[in-house]
Amino acid sequence: MMEIGNLEDFSLQEPSRVPQEPHPLQIIRIESTGSMRQSTVTPYIEGSFADDNLGNTQVEYLFPQEAWLPITESRNGNVFSVVVHLLSSGIGFQALVLPVAFATLGWSWGTISLSLAFAWQLYTTWLLVQLAESVPGPRYSRYLLLAIYAFGPKLGKLLALFPVMYLSGGSCVMLIITAGENVKTIYKYVCDGGATCEGNSPSGFTWFLIFTCMAIIVAQFPNLNSITKISVIGAVTALVYCTLLWILPITKGRPSAVSYGHAERGKSDMAKFSNIFNAIGIIVLAFRGHNLVLEIQGTLPSDQKQKSSKPMWRGVTISYLIIASCLFPLAIAGFWAYGNKVPTNGGLLTAFLQVHGPKTPKYVMVIIYLLALLNNLTSFQIYAMPVFDNLEFRYIMWKKKRCTWQVRTGLRLFFGGLAFFIAVAFPFLGSLAALIGGITLPLTYVYPCFMYISIKKPRPTGAMWWLNFCLGCLGSILSAMLVVAALWNLATKGLNANFFRP
Repeated sequence: MMEIGNLEDFSLQEPSRVPQEPHPLQIIRIESTGSMRQSTVTPYIEGSFADDNLGNTQVEYLFPQEAWLPITESRNGNVFSVVVHLLSSGIGFQALVLPVAFATLGWSWGTISLSLAFAWQLYTTWLLVQLAESVPGPRYSRYLLLAIYAFGPKLGKLLALFPVMYLSGGSCVMLIITAGENVKTIYKYVCDGGATCEGNSPSGFTWFLIFTCMAIIVAQFPNLNSITKISVIGAVTALVYCTLLWILPITKGRPSAVSYGHAERGKSDMAKFSNIFNAIGIIVLAFRGHNLVLEIQGTLPSDQKQKSSKPMWRGVTISYLIIASCLFPLAIAGFWAYGNKVPTNGGLLTAFLQVHGPKTPKYVMVIIYLLALLNNLTSFQIYAMPVFDNLEFRYIMWKKKRCTWQVRTGLRLFFGGLAFFIAVAFPFLGSLAALIGGITLPLTYVYPCFMYISIKKPRPTGAMWWLNFCLGCLGSILSAMLVVAALWNLATKGLNANFFRP
């Protein structure tokens, strides 16, 4: 969610030299020592030359201060760190409502839609990985930077700023709301229920505050590369609780009154249209994390012998095979076990609690919710990193120096407080997820296709041009249909806008 100003605001001259107009081919390269205190500035020429002393070179940073920011401060990542970051950010609570889509679309169309969405978003991920850098040329380690490069400063900001901002900061707010409910449920199990337990239960405000404090304490790691261990925990917890939620219903058997018929769609054509596209929206929005792909790739080293795209794509391939092994069983086994009884709010977790919860040992239920809570806590870290990066970018532009640890801590406390306030003020934000998701969908399915056409400039009559153009247009139409369906759903069913009452 970095808002980019003019890069000319940064000085591209070494401090000891008299300011002068830089040569158009002169690029400043920052070689970070890994320490926040030191950096070495050396100018060099961009491009490939016959001179053996120059060789093939590439731009490490778009501007010198990029080496001071959390996303690009450390470029010591590897395939393992890519895999765990993508798993931590790519498997979330959205996947738990996939059976709801199957209840509307049925077995065949549900499976087909899920497969097409998976292939489509994997292809756009490949496009982003390939567009992240060129040798010789700059590395684009933030989604908004690439959008500005592809579409121009004004159009790039107009198209990408809100989606990137929402998918980073908005996801953190949703994690606070979701985690607050998980903490509350764990409390009820530990407290052993009863009227006394219910009467003494803290308010939603308190649960939100507890999780936010936990998240901000963990958020003190300096940069994206340093939270790899946190992402390992996030990846493991996501895999375990997702696996439990489709294995346990199978082992415990289906309830007797399960129905696989299409859910009631209403009598009007508009109601049928709304239900179908809401189901498609659930499927396409289950795949998340595209706003972090370039940021994760920015943690990898790159040189003229091996671009960062090679280890990045290897990590993407591994992680998405694992993600598919989680999401497809969740959707298919969850629909098999509960049919059209899976609630929209909470998905499989709520369905399992309502149907099998009374016959399941309490310690098993506590473990499931604790795993979900830990996943919320770790996902908060990686989704908040672009926000931290943007805040520090604003500070660096203002002060012309890197953030001290005191400033960095203060900025992260500020964001935690802001996210907590929004979660308390708008606890019904989840009810708007379909609407906002439809608006932000182009970031995953549309913009990468048009970016490829704009940057790579394939032949207008070639297969790659037509493929990306058609996918981009189809994604734009799908986004519009999802927004219309979400608005119709809100107009007919209403919105429980419980401001400041979590």
